[in-house]
Amino acid sequence: MSKRKLGNSGIEIAPLAFGGNVLGWTADEATSFKLLDSFVEHGFNFIDTADVYSRWAHGGVGGQSETILGKWLKQSGKRQSVVVATKVGSEMGPGQKGLAPAYIRSSVEDSLKRLQTDYIDLYQSHVDDPETPLEQTLSAYGDLMKEGKVRAIGASNYTGARLAEALKVSKQNGLPRYESIQPEYNLYDRFPYESDIEPVVLKEHIGVITYFSLASGFLSGKYRTEADLGDIARSGMVKKYLNERGLRILGALDEAAKQWNATPAEIALAWLIARPSVTAPIASATSMEQLQHLFKATELQLDETTIRRLDDASAERSSAS
Repeated sequence: MSKRKLGNSGIEIAPLAFGGNVLGWTADEATSFKLLDSFVEHGFNFIDTADVYSRWAHGGVGGQSETILGKWLKQSGKRQSVVVATKVGSEMGPGQKGLAPAYIRSSVEDSLKRLQTDYIDLYQSHVDDPETPLEQTLSAYGDLMKEGKVRAIGASNYTGARLAEALKVSKQNGLPRYESIQPEYNLYDRFPYESDIEPVVLKEHIGVITYFSLASGFLSGKYRTEADLGDIARSGMVKKYLNERGLRILGALDEAAKQWNATPAEIALAWLIARPSVTAPIASATSMEQLQHLFKATELQLDETTIRRLDDASAERSSAS
């Protein structure tokens, strides 16, 4: 499988990332191991997680995803075959958040212990921390890289302006730079990324790994009315897509899916993979069937006509749509 360069990090990844947020949340340990085994066996290599996953479902205690991933890494012996990406900065408890050097130092040790590894391939700032000077955060990462505990660093949920500022600080001070950005981006949630972040990543050659690539499952086409939501874990997040524009996007996905003998989710991911600035979309699976659909998405090479139709359908035509 062809790999794509992640910024200037020297790391190369397959064009689809496994979303580890489900590990220990909606996928139990046994299922998680099967999913990860299959993912790697099919030639994929990038697994994204975070220290905070899945604190929201475990009474305020995080670390479940990293722990399961760590057990799998040890049991499978596949540490050298995968790129492990995790994050720091989201609140793990009272006073446990941010990107201050001391907190990064303690958090990386916790993550390394849970992951049962001595290095992290991509260590990401989960959320911006305006209270800590960028130079301090980047210096802390630089120390970890010198020690061999981190190979490269990335940012998540940064604005284009803050990403550009961080890159400037890195250059001026001889510090490691963010080689990737992890933004919310999909066929529905397009414009904050395209107008604000994409110009920066194209100019500076920054890798892009998108989250909510299927709009919390909406772009799978399973949810077309509020009645379809039921009690799914993300019902609150999906509800906002049930409007005229959202249904128009689903209509375009249905048409493309029929043409390409695929599912709407596969088409939505293929659209992201075809985007010149995107390195790899992140997508989660909780069953082997879902995982097979993710694999198929990487095999689709949408033509310009299909991409244009999807672009047109997802255009924001008015503030009311």
